[in-house]
Amino acid sequence: MLTDKAFNGYENTSEKWVLSITALSGAFNGTTRTYLDGIQPEDGRTMKPICLLQLLRIGVIIYDWFDIPWLKAYYNFGPIFFRGLDPPDLSIQGAMHLNCHLNTFPNTYYFSYATKRTRKILGITVPSSILGIHPLLFIRVLQMSQWRHPPDVYPPYKGYRDEDWQDNDGALNTAYMTHPRLPIEHPSCFVENDSECQPLQPGIWYYKIVEADHISFIVNRERAGVQFDLIYDSIFERCRKHVFRKDPPTLPNEAHQ
Repeated sequence: MLTDKAFNGYENTSEKWVLSITALSGAFNGTTRTYLDGIQPEDGRTMKPICLLQLLRIGVIIYDWFDIPWLKAYYNFGPIFFRGLDPPDLSIQGAMHLNCHLNTFPNTYYFSYATKRTRKILGITVPSSILGIHPLLFIRVLQMSQWRHPPDVYPPYKGYRDEDWQDNDGALNTAYMTHPRLPIEHPSCFVENDSECQPLQPGIWYYKIVEADHISFIVNRERAGVQFDLIYDSIFERCRKHVFRKDPPTLPNEAHQ
């Protein structure tokens, strides 16, 4: 939006104002969860008249309206979730449409954390733990790991394979949280050990796989405990290193000088 001058009255915006972007369980390429919850796989836009997504919309509105402090201390969807709930955009087809306008800029640093709560047993993808997964997500992790695109429906993109989408965190598919892949894959690099990819290079999506379900980091961050704190420590440490790069970023107030 900065590079497209999308803000009225601000003609001097630039993508160079953004030094780095860090994503945590990012829905870059959509999720098969939407089809399980009521989006029609035929077009990725149409919602069934009666489905879980319709009930979820009503439930979130009621939940926010009651505004019970002790309940929100445990589950707080927040204003972004409440206002931005648009299931068709989270389908694979919807995400591909949005990604057509998405850029990875050569002067910006990118890092992504993808969450995962599955593993393979005898070639079958199943939840990785019983006690380690939130009860509300265990069934959802299992459902997503067993999702199969309807054989009589044209796949959402050329080269689609069910097995690529089986690992998940109960809400999003792990392999497609790492970086924008559809319809065109952006430059990326898997990180197993932070020391192996130092210094980071701009214009590349570096990503790590974190063993956690979606609720741990997105809905109720306190559940993640020390793991959440360590991730944020690494994010801020990485940002501090970017500040001292050779080519300093253009700051908004400098653009007018």
